[in-house]
Amino acid sequence: MDVSYRTTLELDKIIARAVQLCTCAETKEMMRAIEPFATTEEERYALAQTNAINALLLKNGSPRFGAVHEVRRVVAHAAKGGILSMGELLEIAAALRNFSGLTQWYGLTDHDMLPTDDLFFALAPQPVLEKQIGECIISPEEMADTASVTLRDLRRKIRATEDSIRTKLDAIIKNSTTNKFLQDAVVSIRNGRYVVPVRAEYRGEVGGVIHDVSSTGSTVFVEPTAVVEANARIMQLHAQEQEEITRILTAFSGQVASLEPQFSYSYDAMLQIDLLLAKARLAVEQNAFMPQVNDSCRFALKKARHPLIDKKKVVPVDIALGEKYDTLVITGPNTGGKTVSIKTAGLLNAMAQHGFLIPAHESSTVCHFDEYLVDIGDEQSIEQSLSTFSGHMKRITGILELAGPDTLTLIDELGAGTDPAEGAALAVSILERLRKQGTLLMATTHYAELKIYALETPGVVNASCEFDVESLAPTYKLSVGVPGKSNAFLISAKLGIPESVIDAARNHMSNDDKRLDSVLAQLDDLKLQLKAAEDEAEKARYEAEHALESAEKKRDALIKQGEEELEATRRKAHELMQGVQNQAYALTDELRRIQKDEKTNAAARAVRAREIARKDTEQLLNRTEKKQPKRQFVPLKEVKPGQEVVIAELDQHAVVLSRPDKNGMVEVRAGILKTKVPLTGLCAPDKMDKRTQKQEPPRTRTRVELNHDRKSSMELNLLGYTVEEALAEVDRFLDHAMLSNQNTVYIIHGNGTGALRNAIQKHLRTHRGVKSFRLGRYGEGESGVTVVELK
Repeated sequence: MDVSYRTTLELDKIIARAVQLCTCAETKEMMRAIEPFATTEEERYALAQTNAINALLLKNGSPRFGAVHEVRRVVAHAAKGGILSMGELLEIAAALRNFSGLTQWYGLTDHDMLPTDDLFFALAPQPVLEKQIGECIISPEEMADTASVTLRDLRRKIRATEDSIRTKLDAIIKNSTTNKFLQDAVVSIRNGRYVVPVRAEYRGEVGGVIHDVSSTGSTVFVEPTAVVEANARIMQLHAQEQEEITRILTAFSGQVASLEPQFSYSYDAMLQIDLLLAKARLAVEQNAFMPQVNDSCRFALKKARHPLIDKKKVVPVDIALGEKYDTLVITGPNTGGKTVSIKTAGLLNAMAQHGFLIPAHESSTVCHFDEYLVDIGDEQSIEQSLSTFSGHMKRITGILELAGPDTLTLIDELGAGTDPAEGAALAVSILERLRKQGTLLMATTHYAELKIYALETPGVVNASCEFDVESLAPTYKLSVGVPGKSNAFLISAKLGIPESVIDAARNHMSNDDKRLDSVLAQLDDLKLQLKAAEDEAEKARYEAEHALESAEKKRDALIKQGEEELEATRRKAHELMQGVQNQAYALTDELRRIQKDEKTNAAARAVRAREIARKDTEQLLNRTEKKQPKRQFVPLKEVKPGQEVVIAELDQHAVVLSRPDKNGMVEVRAGILKTKVPLTGLCAPDKMDKRTQKQEPPRTRTRVELNHDRKSSMELNLLGYTVEEALAEVDRFLDHAMLSNQNTVYIIHGNGTGALRNAIQKHLRTHRGVKSFRLGRYGEGESGVTVVELK
C-alpha cells in the first residue's frame, strides 16, 4: 500500500498524538510502526477491542499503570543464569505491579465477555515477589537492612565499628598534644579508611599509615595506629555485606528466571493493553465512537468531524459513498470546506482501518480499502521543474495505475492550473477512467462542466459547500445532491471590485453559463427553504417528544403516589388489626379468669362476663369504626371534567372525570382509584366547614399495652393458650430466636390468675438458652409480659 496518504490526510498527526498517550517506550515504538489491518475481519476485531477498553476507561477511570523499559531483556538475562542488578529488579517489580493494577482495574465492574479478555487473562501477577522486591530494594543503588537477617547484623556491626573509630579519632583531634600537628580538625575517608589530615612537616609525630597526599604536598592523610585494626575490620564487614547483597540478588534473579515463559506472555499482553489504552484515551479526547465495518465497498459517515479541528468550531458533515452513487463531485467557493470534507472522509476511514474510533455518530459505517489514492495540495516543485498542473498530473498518473475496486480516490481541484476548457475536458475524462476502474471517488472542482457531468451521469452526484456571502465566511456545511456556486461575482463585489467591472464580467459569460448560474441560484433558494422546513419539522418533533416525556413523568408520579397511599393504607390496617387482636386476647384472658374464680357464684360470673363483653365490644367497635361528626358543606350543583372537588363523606380530594349521568352519579378519580359518587356528595375544596372535633377523654381499663416499636419476630403471644400448649410454643419460639441471633424476646401471657405466667417463668429457669428474664416495665406490657434475655 502506498503510505504517502498518511501525510496528505494528516493521519500521521493522529498517530503522533496517540504515541504521546502511550505509557511504555516499547508501546510508543509499536504505535509509530502501526499498520492498517489487512482484512475486514481484522479491522472489525481491532475496533471492538478499542471500544471495549474505551468502555472500561469511561466506567473505571484510568488504571494504575507505570512506565517500564526493556523488562523482557532483563528477564531473558536472568533465565540464562545472569544476576540482576537492584535497578533491574525494580523494573521487574514495576512490570509485576502493572500486571496487578491492570487485573484489578479489569475486575472493578461487572461486564460480559469482551474481545480483550484474552489479553487480561494472559496477565500473571506475582504479588509475593513484587512485594518482596519492593521491601528489600530501596533504590537502584541501595538495599534495605531488612532484606535479610545476616545483612541487618552486618550493617549493625559496621555502624558500631564506625562509631568506635570516630570516637578514637575525635579524641586525637581534640587532644591538645596532637591537634597542633593537624591541618584541620576533621575526619575524612581515603581508600575506604578513616584518616586525619596531618601537616607534612609533622607526619612523623602522628603514628600510623599514610594513605594519601594533598595536591600541594602540604598535607598527608594518616590512618592513626589506634584505628588501623578497626578500619581493617570495617573493610572485612563491607566485603561480607557485598557478598550477602550478591546472594540476595542471586536469589531474586532465580525467582525471576522461574517466571519464564509466562512473564513474556504477560508482558506482551501488557504492551497491547497499553496500546489500546492510548487509542481509548484518544477516543475520549475526540468524543469518538466505534463505526460498523461494511463487507462491501461503501461507507456512510454521519455527523463526521475532522479530529484536528477545534471541537467548538468544527461543523459536522454527512458523507456517504458507494451505495447509491460511487462518485461525489464537490463544488463551491474557495475556503468553503471542500478540501476538509474529502480529507474527513479519507481520514476517518483510514483511522478505523488502523483500529482508532472515529469522531462521528455511532451509527456511521466505514469500509476496508486496499489503497488510499490522494491528490491534495500543491505538487509544484522547483527542483524537478514541475508547475502546479504538472505536479498534479504526475500524481494522478500514479493514481490511474493503482485505482481499482476496494480503493478510495480523493482529488482536490481536479483539472486546475491550466486552460479552463482543456482542464475541464481532461477532468471529465479522468473521472470516467477512474469510474471504469471501479474506485470510489471524491473530487473538488470549480468547473461548470463537471457540475453538468454530475447532473447527467448515473452514479455521479453533485455536492456543495455552503458560503455566507454577507459575512464572506464559509459555513462548512456539505449539501449532497446540489451543485454549488463559486460566488466569484458576489465575493468580488463585497471586497470592493467596482460594480461596472462585475457587470462587464457578466456580459462576457456565455448564455449557457448564465442559465446554469441562474439555475444554481434557484437551487440555493430551494436549499434555504428546505432547510427552514427541516428546522421547523425538527422543532415540532422535539416539542412532541418533550410533551410525551412530560406526560410519562406525570404518569409515573401518579402511579408512585397511588402506591404510597396504598402502602400507607395497608400499614394502617395491619396496625389496627394487631391492636384489635391484642385487645381480644386480653378480653379472653379476663373472661377465663372470671370463670375460674371459685369465690364468685355462677350468676355473678355470668353478669360480670356479659358486662366485660359489652364494654370491650363497644371499645373494639369504637376503635375500628370511629364515628366522624357530620361536616357541614355546600353541595355542588354542577361539575365538569377536570374540576377538583372533595368527596364530603370521605373528606377526600378528587378530580372529576365525566359529567353527571341521568342518575346524578359522577365519575371521579381519587389518587389512583376511580369511583362514582352522587353529585350531592361533592363540594368545592374551600367550602368545607372544618369543625374541631371534640376529643373523648381516654378510657381507663386493665389490659396489656404492647410496644409497637418491637418487631413481630421478637414477640410470642400466648393469650388463650393452655399451659401445655404455651410451653411447647415457648420452646419453638426460643429455638427460632437463638437461630436468628436475637438477644431479647417478649412472651405475652397476660395477667389472669397468674398460672400461665408462673408456669412459663418456671420453665424459663431450666431452659439452656435463657440468660435471664423479668416482668415487663411500663410501656412493655408490665406484669402481662415476660422479657427474656438469651445467651
